[in-house]
Amino acid sequence: MINKLVVENLKHRPVRTALGVLAIGLEVTMMLTLVGLSEGMLEDSVRRARGVGADILIRPPGSSLISFSSASMPEKLATFFVEQPHVAAAAGTVVQPIGGVSTVTGIDLDEFNRISGGFRYLAGGPFRNAGDVIVDEYYARQNDLHVGSTVKLLNRDWRVSGIVEPGKLARIVIPRRTLQEMIGASGKLSQVFLKLDDPARTPQVIKALKEKLPEYPMYSMEELTSMYSVNNVPGLRAFIGVIIGLSIVVGFLVVFLSMYTAVVERTREIGILKALGASPKYILSVIVRETALLALAGTIAGIALTYGSRWVVTTFVPAALTQKIVPGWWPIAGAIAIGGAMLGAMYPALRAARQDAIEALAYE
Repeated sequence: MINKLVVENLKHRPVRTALGVLAIGLEVTMMLTLVGLSEGMLEDSVRRARGVGADILIRPPGSSLISFSSASMPEKLATFFVEQPHVAAAAGTVVQPIGGVSTVTGIDLDEFNRISGGFRYLAGGPFRNAGDVIVDEYYARQNDLHVGSTVKLLNRDWRVSGIVEPGKLARIVIPRRTLQEMIGASGKLSQVFLKLDDPARTPQVIKALKEKLPEYPMYSMEELTSMYSVNNVPGLRAFIGVIIGLSIVVGFLVVFLSMYTAVVERTREIGILKALGASPKYILSVIVRETALLALAGTIAGIALTYGSRWVVTTFVPAALTQKIVPGWWPIAGAIAIGGAMLGAMYPALRAARQDAIEALAYE
């Protein structure tokens, strides 16, 4: 009986119910989208690094894995690494930020081809001159580029010579020598990838190299995978916490306003229920159940909306952002949304339960 009353109360006010569900849904969507973007972009970085085909990544002294580093490694180190036992090939790159999280990467195409097997071209081909650029399919789609198109990067116009399959090194690559000259880093590298004659020797080679170059951070691809996580990005975990906190506040205020207004509008109804013998516990149960139903519907709507936000990201900004669907966060986001909604409903529910039946019946 009580459940039927709860459903009928919600159906009687369809606009308010729909707005409540939508507000809670947006709260859930905001949390899941943020987490999905964080994890998706980190996984995309790992996928592109693995796509190089290397076994070891070497960074400049004092740099961290989850950061952009300046071109400060001597280029001659690449030659040094190739001369070491079990190192089959080395490829040095120069990475330069171009705004936001986007970067352009300078490569020596011959070096890169030896270590990775080369790009898979969907259109066009390799560099033909120093002003050429190769972009991946996502970047080309986002910016409506074709082979022969002109794109402005680093305050200079570049000609698109090739469009390649995504998932290997970077979305935008240009001749390394050209980038070094542009940023005043001639003879310098941002990082070096090593390919071994036997991947099983990776720990042995890293140990030997660290004895010779102890100041240089060196990572195997397994370490790369484990270190690219939300917890290892400075400030990201705190940022997610702030967003979740704001989501709780939003959910609390929305449900509080909705349920408080509903209680005020139903003052006479509550008086009639009390006159018929309904206890404060019964009234409290009705309000709490309505809130729980709203929160549950909002959680389901929020999860569904994350698929919509991923479609938007994939369709309009595939090169800038990567969103992952995160089922592991569904119960967490749902619990946060339901908890915030319950907190918001407590005062209106207690107010309704404590109303005097005679005063409620006299309410106009």
